[in-house]
Order: sequence, then C-alpha cells, then structure tokens
Amino acid sequence: MGGNQVESTAGIIGLGIMGGAIARNLRAAGWRVLGYDPSDAASRAAAADGIEIAPNVATLAQTAPILLTSLASPAALHATAAAIAGAQAPNRIIVEASTMTLDDKTRFAAPLQAAGHVVLDCPISGTGSQARSKDLVIYASGGSAEIARLRPFFAAFSRQLHDLGAYGNGSRMKFVANLLVAIHNVASAEAMVLGIKAGLDPQQIHDLVTAGAGNSRVFELRAPMMVAGIYDDATMKIDVWQKDMAIITGFATSLGAPTPLLNATMPIYASAMATGHAQHDTAAVCAVLERMAGVVREAL
Repeated sequence: MGGNQVESTAGIIGLGIMGGAIARNLRAAGWRVLGYDPSDAASRAAAADGIEIAPNVATLAQTAPILLTSLASPAALHATAAAIAGAQAPNRIIVEASTMTLDDKTRFAAPLQAAGHVVLDCPISGTGSQARSKDLVIYASGGSAEIARLRPFFAAFSRQLHDLGAYGNGSRMKFVANLLVAIHNVASAEAMVLGIKAGLDPQQIHDLVTAGAGNSRVFELRAPMMVAGIYDDATMKIDVWQKDMAIITGFATSLGAPTPLLNATMPIYASAMATGHAQHDTAAVCAVLERMAGVVREAL
C-alpha cells in the first residue's frame, strides 16, 4: 500500500450480526468482500447478498490485503490468529473489531506481528441495527498511519472513526462505552415498566421519553422492542452480552474502579438468561422487570 491509497478488497472473518452487516455495507460501497464463518447458515446468508465465501481463514488471508475479525469468543480469536499467521500470506493489515479482554487482544496480536502483519485494535460502538445502517463509531488504536490509510475502508460501514493511539486504547474506550450501555438498557426497561405499571400506554411512554430530557441513544434503540414486547430480532443477544459484561467488570476490578450501577444491573441480565431470553435482544430485560412488577400485557 502506498500513500493514502488502499486496495478495494477486504476479508471479513466472522459473519454474524456485526460482521455480516459490515461485509454487506462494504460490498454496497463497491468493495470486493470475501468472508469466512464456521456457521453454514451465516455463510449462506452472506453469500446470498453477494459476499464471496472463502473455504477457510488461510485462503481468505492469502487473497485480501485488509482483514477484519468480528468474533464471539477468545477461542475463535486465537484460532483465527494462528490460521492467519500460518497462511504465509503477504503482509496484511488486520483490524480486530471484537470485544475481548486486553490480554486476549495482546495474545491475538503477538503471532500476527511476528509473521509481519500490522494489527489494529478497533472495537465498534453500536448495535446490530446500527451496523446495518452504518451508524457505527470505530475506536481505533495501534497504528496511526495505518488507521489514516484505512479511512475509506472504515467510512464504508461507519459514521465516525477515532484514533485513540496505542494498541489497546480502543478496547479501553469500548469498555467505558459498554458500561454505560449496560446501565442505560436496564434503566430504559425500568422506566418503561414503571410507566406501564402506572397505566400509561407503552408507545406513549416511548414517544414522550424520546422527546424529553430523559432520552438516551440506548432508549431510542431498545424501547421500540420494549413497547412491542418482542425481542426475537436481536441486535445484541443476552448470552453474548454476558461475555461483554464479564470483560468490563474484570477490567474495572483490575483498576480498582467502583461500578455500583453496573453491578446493580447484573442480576437483571442473569435473570434474563435464566428465563429463556439467552438468544433474545438485551432489551428483554424489560420482560424480567415486568414479571417482577406483576405486569400482564393485554393481548395484541
């Protein structure tokens, strides 16, 4: 790569809610996009939208000069690093966009850097629905020259890109943002259930909160699901969110930073997991609080 030019072929490893939306937006912006996901269902859905599916990570790494990883577990992250490092591909820029611990991010980067690749830590702020509409914010870190060079790449699927400096600072910022998301989500449900219990119409609650001082981006994104009481179209699944919550609490504990409000939300998310909402959107915490309040919805 020379100057500020960037090749127009990208590889996306992980075609789930976030990675799949990124791949589709890149393709819509004119990029050639190759994808890989061990899930046949995710691969078929991406292929139906014009994403070229690679047979394995090594093949993808040998073809695409820019790689983005969006993965759900540390095991998948480290297996991917090993596959890329062993692919004997030319030097690549690898954009690691998952939410993982700083230790996992460091372990991911080590074999790739040893193989000559550049690794960036670039967590994403936004839900799956925001990913579909390119309403994402990128917390990039690890190499200012490479981040600047990839601006056209990031612009194809996000609305803002921020360079936070040293590798790992992107994740540190993501932990801060996710702490607020966790709290705002439960706070939104708490307010919705209070209003319903008081006899107010759920849609009216939504409309008037979004018009007033108590509004938040999280309320705007999650309250429509709370109004409907339907959480199947997940933009962040409860079981995945549990992983993110554990990462945040571990990070805060390591720094000795108090998180009383975050801690107060944990039993609500745990109850959602235990009552059949593991695969539902995190907005399903509203159903947990409704049960606690004895709210019975009228049949639609």
